[in-house]
Amino acid sequence: MPTPVVTFDAGLTLIELDLDFLAQRLGERGVCVDPAALQAAAPAAWQHYDVLAPTSTHPWKEFMGKLLEGAGVGAGQGPPLVDWLWSEQPRKNLFRKPIVPMITLARELEAQGVTLAVLSNSEGRLAELLSEIDVAAPFAAIIDSGRLAFAKPDPRIFAHTLEVLGVRDADVVHIGDSWTADVEPALAVGWRAIWYRSRGAAEQGDERVPVARDATEVRAALVRYGFLR
Repeated sequence: MPTPVVTFDAGLTLIELDLDFLAQRLGERGVCVDPAALQAAAPAAWQHYDVLAPTSTHPWKEFMGKLLEGAGVGAGQGPPLVDWLWSEQPRKNLFRKPIVPMITLARELEAQGVTLAVLSNSEGRLAELLSEIDVAAPFAAIIDSGRLAFAKPDPRIFAHTLEVLGVRDADVVHIGDSWTADVEPALAVGWRAIWYRSRGAAEQGDERVPVARDATEVRAALVRYGFLR
């Protein structure tokens, strides 16, 4: 019988942008930005991100520049701040706020004997970050493209995940927020997928792929797949 495996993307699936932490980091550079201003600017920045996402697997700088601009950071300050924040990402990742219901779901899956992994395009220190914020425990492997020579949607990173897990015959479901970096490549390698869209509408679709707006809907999809009771 195939081994049940569930893989999770990290950013916007298990963890999200911590706006309080971002404001704190900007303050270290002498730039005072209210977290409420960042929160107000976030919807437009995410819309910009969604426009870029189909042609980019990791449009971090463009998103961050739009966010800072919308929060009132001056045009001359924005680009150097974005460059500094990006250089600091491996050490002080801004995407560090746990999405608690999704972490709870991962722990439930682990308790029911499902093998779990994180499969993410990140900057090379994702395992350390998830340990720091107490998210790593349920996952048998944390696959970080920053430590590899390939990234999603490259099929090699999906095959590498199963190699690290030591699983030969697997029934895999991948959960992620990006259609192009998560859903399409998972389907292409013969996995199943759940499109986690906690923000914004699902503009693309495939009848094979459940769309989940929150952890409850992800759980319902996993029940239908037979991964949870």
